[in-house]
Amino acid sequence: MSTIEFNSYFQNLQPQLLPFAYRLTNNLEDAKDLIQETALRAFNNKEKFEVGTNFRAWVTTIMRNTFINFYRKKKNRATMSEPSDSFVFVNENHAVENAAMSNMMMSDLYGILNQLDYIYRKPFLMFYEGYKYEEIAEQMELPIGTVKSRIFFARQKLMENIKKHYSQERVLN
Repeated sequence: MSTIEFNSYFQNLQPQLLPFAYRLTNNLEDAKDLIQETALRAFNNKEKFEVGTNFRAWVTTIMRNTFINFYRKKKNRATMSEPSDSFVFVNENHAVENAAMSNMMMSDLYGILNQLDYIYRKPFLMFYEGYKYEEIAEQMELPIGTVKSRIFFARQKLMENIKKHYSQERVLN
């Protein structure tokens, strides 16, 4: 299947995929993200599609499997974030103590965070506190895409500033 054929088939199918994705995710933004991830995976595997078979069934299978894989990852992340003294690690000797506080003082982090422009800091902090993109967009009266991009840029800038801060600290010590 050529790229042009694939794009044509997928474009025609996309309006039918949104309701299916929404039923899986129960969230419009997550459904759109799922469609994008499905498109990427389907495109990367387009040579596996057998011409003459049902394209819609093939794509919806990819979508369902993608959703299941993300669900499993999310579930595993929740499991992995248990405290180290939880029942999982009580009888095991390989637990490692977290040294985050000695590596980065919280006052340093807040100082670095306060260096961000307000337009990036506010949505980032709201997201960090657990607000959903839609809630942040509504409260700040911004389009959801703007909120997502500001959070993304805030993360990038924070990483840069943390690296600068700690590379300068090493030079001074």
